[in-house]
Amino acid sequence: MTQPIPIRRVALALAAAGVPVLPLRHGKLPFGNCRACKNSACGDRPNMKNPGPCRCPAPCHAWAAATTDPHVITSPAWAPVWREAVAVAYHPGGAGLTVVDLDDTAAVAWARETLPATRTVPTTRGEHWIYLGVMPSSNAVRPGVDIKSDMQYARWLGPGTGRMADLPAAVRALAVKEDTTPAPGEVASSLPTRAPWGRSVATGCRHTERYVRTGLEHGLALVRARTESGAGSQAFGVARFLAAQHTGCPGPCGLAVIGEEIVTAAVSVGVPETYARRAVANGLETAVERAA
Repeated sequence: MTQPIPIRRVALALAAAGVPVLPLRHGKLPFGNCRACKNSACGDRPNMKNPGPCRCPAPCHAWAAATTDPHVITSPAWAPVWREAVAVAYHPGGAGLTVVDLDDTAAVAWARETLPATRTVPTTRGEHWIYLGVMPSSNAVRPGVDIKSDMQYARWLGPGTGRMADLPAAVRALAVKEDTTPAPGEVASSLPTRAPWGRSVATGCRHTERYVRTGLEHGLALVRARTESGAGSQAFGVARFLAAQHTGCPGPCGLAVIGEEIVTAAVSVGVPETYARRAVANGLETAVERAA
């Protein structure tokens, strides 16, 4: 039995499970467009970002060609492609999934420390972490980490192990792009002065005021040190870390006030207020999710 037949069988099995599939050639790449579709002359497929009139029967247009239709997968137009295919890919967004592609051991270590456990699939150099839910795809969200979901494909490397978790806020936050940091002397917004965190807003906190203030000041210093880039991501990390310290408290602990101080620090180094608030809110939420 030749190699292309098992590959097509894998594709048919995935399609039967509701996972849109497409063939990959050498280099883990989709097959190029046919002559009629070359250079988007056909208008592209209707489910692409710029929909057009294309109804090409061939597997053109990369991820947009992914299908669950067995008649298409076994059609004469796809047959010669399967004979050359070396792997099967799938469209995660079309299956209601998001793949966090961890490209090396450092990225895997970061994920194990930061993200909720979910189904994992070993890759050549790292792992795929698969979550239930769809989001925009984004490459290089941090060193060695890509997000593959909507309008992108991922290589099928097996079912993996572990129970699939819901897509967490921590992953969604990775794909949020910070706006360009303003030039020195400019600020993204001007926030009103607010009272700092204190015991008056944390009547149910089990920590001493000195303990909380010391950790908070250290975190704020980390955010303010990111004067060139990354302050928003740092704000997310600080919010997540500080909130995690209070998961065992009866509450209230004044986390909203802590969050406001982190937002203010991020804005002071040029992070747009909207992004800063979203990053901090996601950080606080992620700590609660991990404690649940």
